[in-house]
Amino acid sequence: MESKKSAVSRSGHTRSPKPISLKELAKQLNLSPTSLSLVLNGSPGAGSIPKSTQDLIFAAAKKFNYRPNFLARSLRVRRTYAIGVLMPELSEGYYSLVLSGIEEFLAGAGYMYLATSHRHEEKMIVENTSLLWERGVEGIISVDTPVSLIPQWLRMVAVSGHEPIPGGTNVVLNHDAGAKLALRHLKDLGHRDIAVIKGQTFSSDSEVRFQAIMRAAAELGLSIPPSQTSQLEGRSPSPGTGYEAARKLLEGQAQFTALFSFNDNSAIGAMRALQDGGLHVPRDVSVVGFDDVLSAAYHTPSLTTIRQPLRKMGMIAAEALLKRLACDADDPGNFIQVEPELIVRESTGPAPPVTGRRPAR
Repeated sequence: MESKKSAVSRSGHTRSPKPISLKELAKQLNLSPTSLSLVLNGSPGAGSIPKSTQDLIFAAAKKFNYRPNFLARSLRVRRTYAIGVLMPELSEGYYSLVLSGIEEFLAGAGYMYLATSHRHEEKMIVENTSLLWERGVEGIISVDTPVSLIPQWLRMVAVSGHEPIPGGTNVVLNHDAGAKLALRHLKDLGHRDIAVIKGQTFSSDSEVRFQAIMRAAAELGLSIPPSQTSQLEGRSPSPGTGYEAARKLLEGQAQFTALFSFNDNSAIGAMRALQDGGLHVPRDVSVVGFDDVLSAAYHTPSLTTIRQPLRKMGMIAAEALLKRLACDADDPGNFIQVEPELIVRESTGPAPPVTGRRPAR
């Protein structure tokens, strides 16, 4: 028969003892449950309790595997310490990196999060927002999600929302700087004929980034005609969308020696389409992506890209929301802009001596 002490399972691993309640722990120490609650919850009133007694309480809580009743605490203080996260999908790349930053900051602050995906469907955005609120979240972090579909009375912070949020905060990238970094890099390599793959129309960054690219091109004396632009289609986050967009550029006889793609996944797909079309990257066509997802450095060739500090953006969003929930005097403001970085790898090189998309035979 197992005792209350740690038991050894058949697999040889030590099992933790069954947690005990606050009342049981107080009985073990011959103290009042109120005293234990003050100490274990870090309440201001704990200062009246001798340090030796506090040390005894913490040691006993660890020994007897005491776990606070979170539901009871939530009801008492009328808080859940939970945040809702709305994003199009929970996939590798952009969204997972932003979410990891949110998770890291919230964990350090004693919060948890509930994440939902809406696949860019307006009905699901509305329904998921209601579901999160019904489950008691204190605020919402939306990622690449139209903020106009989220009730304004909710405490909210958006990542790449771009729309003004009354009483909320937008965490956005400096897209103009990112576009200039990429195009100046290509121009310095001798490229003048540059193609662009735009993001899907439903992505909040698509038009913002494309307009930033066009402004940067004009500033650098580069021309990007409509014949040298293509657009990602479909809802899939896979490289296949970039493959199809690049294939359309090739079929349309567009002449280019460099390609700037909306994100890294589409850039990786585009490189495959170029290679299937008989072109070498970067000897015939240089390729630049956007985001710097974890796999970008390990593709062959490794991908030159504009790094968004995605993990940092998630942490900034979580911190801004907690400040708003606490009515912090240090107001995070309506917009927080972060800066991009050019990461040069193997997918870009000098422009070929003769402009054209097809290699010499």
